[in-house]
Amino acid sequence: MGRILLGTSGFAYPHWRRLLYPEGLGRERWLARYAEVFTTVELNATFYRLPSKQVVDRWRSETPRGFVFACKGSRFLTHVRRLLEAEVGIERFFAAVNPLGPKLGPVLWQLPPRMAPDAGRLAAFLEHLPLDVRHVFEFRDPRWYSDEVSRVLARRCAAFCEHDLVDKPPPRLTAPFRYLRFHGTSARHAGRYGRSALRPFARSLRRWTSAGGDAFAYFNNDAAGNALFDALDLSALVGEELPLEVHA
Repeated sequence: MGRILLGTSGFAYPHWRRLLYPEGLGRERWLARYAEVFTTVELNATFYRLPSKQVVDRWRSETPRGFVFACKGSRFLTHVRRLLEAEVGIERFFAAVNPLGPKLGPVLWQLPPRMAPDAGRLAAFLEHLPLDVRHVFEFRDPRWYSDEVSRVLARRCAAFCEHDLVDKPPPRLTAPFRYLRFHGTSARHAGRYGRSALRPFARSLRRWTSAGGDAFAYFNNDAAGNALFDALDLSALVGEELPLEVHA
């Protein structure tokens, strides 16, 4: 039986006060409070800059055993270098996040929305990635949704990110795990999905984990606390209630 790990994209949102964070709880305690409810978080901070060892040590120490950090890969590699000449940058990125130890989960490589598909470039980039880490690729340009790209990912057991900024599913699943991102319904990072919209995902995830695969799902619709509401709804639908009550 596989696992379903549910969380949100980021956690340091002031507008989550009174929803997740009690009034008066200092920001330095937010991660610990978040980890009382969720088993995983997707870190956006690693996309923008490499974290210091002190920061990574704090992330690790403030979360319980079994907690999982999904880290977004450096935008320098995806948006500036565009996957080219990336070997040194990849080494630096993993030198920064590897101190998370067993709490290091999937690494999400989010490609730019107007980057033309290049399966050869993708394959070369994948060759430099460590094999003992789960890798995920989120393509914002639908032209990447091809059998050729799927084959490249599958050869390295890298996941094709399932998300809703491209209006179609991946051509096929390419890894022994799944990775889903929910970006919002009315605008990016806004809008609530609700149980009716999430029910098909819950059925699909239950089938997947029943067959032995793991799945990671993150809600990025942080506005108005919708990510919290939707994570609670999806957790209930898959039969894994979260220890939190929030009221819209």
